[in-house]
Amino acid sequence: MNILVVGANGRTGRHLLPLLKAAGHTARAMIRNYDQRGDMVALGAEAVAGDLEKPLGYAVGDNRACIFAAGSGSKTGPEKTIDVDFHGAVRLIETCERKKIRRFIMLSSMNTDEPESGPEKLRHYLAAKAAADERLRQSLMDWTIVRPGYLSDEASHEMLEVSASLGGLEGAGSISREDVAKVLVACLGRDNTVGKTFDVVDGKTPLEEALDSI
Repeated sequence: MNILVVGANGRTGRHLLPLLKAAGHTARAMIRNYDQRGDMVALGAEAVAGDLEKPLGYAVGDNRACIFAAGSGSKTGPEKTIDVDFHGAVRLIETCERKKIRRFIMLSSMNTDEPESGPEKLRHYLAAKAAADERLRQSLMDWTIVRPGYLSDEASHEMLEVSASLGGLEGAGSISREDVAKVLVACLGRDNTVGKTFDVVDGKTPLEEALDSI
């Protein structure tokens, strides 16, 4: 299926594109800067112009699904974080609704249930993600919200621990960006993840088995 990847040029998004191609999908990488097109094509995706701070109808187009893997990052001030992680995400969700996109997978973060309990420099980010997640839950799309722990650039080992219960995982935990990308792609074909929010970190359970448990 045709899948729009928002945040395709990010460190997690760059793992997503070849995985989607290997799974038989057509990945469409949304980019703001045309100079990024060559990198997206090299990773196996088509490039489409789009900006979360502008109308998104063209970028959403005729895709069948959308994966939101964008993020302003911990070093961004509150105003920019709100623009990208809340307003941008909501703009995308509402555009997908109008375009009748059926499947939407959101890359969120652990601790969005209690932003005030997170590190002070991340609280505005967690609050923005929490509000965007809630707007997605109110949509009529088949949504999934994936909330990883601390993201690392270590190699994938596909051994995870997941929980769909608030506070179900002890401690913050970490997970590689590559494994997060594999989880996002795997959710596309899993009806048991529709309408679910779950946390995921490194663990001792094979990826497929871990997702079966959601």
